[in-house]
Amino acid sequence: MELHQIRYFLAVCDHGSFTRAAQFSYISQPSLTQAIKKLEDEFGGELFTRDRSGCLLTPLGRMVEPNLRKIYKDTLATKAEAIRFTQLNSVPLRIGMMETVGAQRLGPVFAHYRQAFPHIEFELIIGTEADLLKQLEADLLDLVISAPTQLLAPPYQSTLLYTERYVVAFHSSHRFNRLSRIDLKDIQAEPYLDRLNCELREKLKAVCQDQEINLYASYRSNSEDWIINLIRADLGVALMPEYTLPLNAQDVQCRYLANPEISRQIYAVCLPQSRKKADIKTLLASLSNF
Repeated sequence: MELHQIRYFLAVCDHGSFTRAAQFSYISQPSLTQAIKKLEDEFGGELFTRDRSGCLLTPLGRMVEPNLRKIYKDTLATKAEAIRFTQLNSVPLRIGMMETVGAQRLGPVFAHYRQAFPHIEFELIIGTEADLLKQLEADLLDLVISAPTQLLAPPYQSTLLYTERYVVAFHSSHRFNRLSRIDLKDIQAEPYLDRLNCELREKLKAVCQDQEINLYASYRSNSEDWIINLIRADLGVALMPEYTLPLNAQDVQCRYLANPEISRQIYAVCLPQSRKKADIKTLLASLSNF
């Protein structure tokens, strides 16, 4: 049994016909058919039944499919790991970062890790949680750092990194700078900057509804940078995760939201095959212990 035979078999499974599988695999249909036939000879039975609409897995095909998928995926992962080992300077660790996760807490961790392992390179991909998880499944990312509203089910493996509270962020000249405590009701009298990508946005709406609080959004944006720059222009106040704010920014101040307190948990998410990699293990240890 050869790897290309497994690849062609999986292509037929995924595309439902020998013709489409051959097109997807960039080979002729007779070559793909011959490879499948050799695989069937090794297994001692037919793997597909064909009709006018395409082809279906036989009971034998259904039995071997999960193992063949695992063999193929593990082989590709091993190959990638070998390439990374021999070409460390050109194959970076690929980290997906949810767009609302700030660099204030994690940036120093990456810097510390890089000092300990100077041959390691990082590739940081920013995106939505859904898009990043798809890339993780496709083996385009090694790790995803996100703030899921509920813990992800297997096969995802999640490691809690830290908990961060939400703060009220405002310009340093704002009246809030004289307060030691800010409640949600205090914000409704102010122009509100609405973060469209906030994963707790619906929860916040529910809290406002329960407390009969109306936050008037003078600006809305799906960019954390834009929200911060609007604060710097003194155009409103925003509710943000504490580590999203720039460190030591003199023109941006904040206070923890006192009533109600809102927090979120940041997790490192990977798949079992990624977690076995030596560099991912050490990175997870650094992220968890920093």
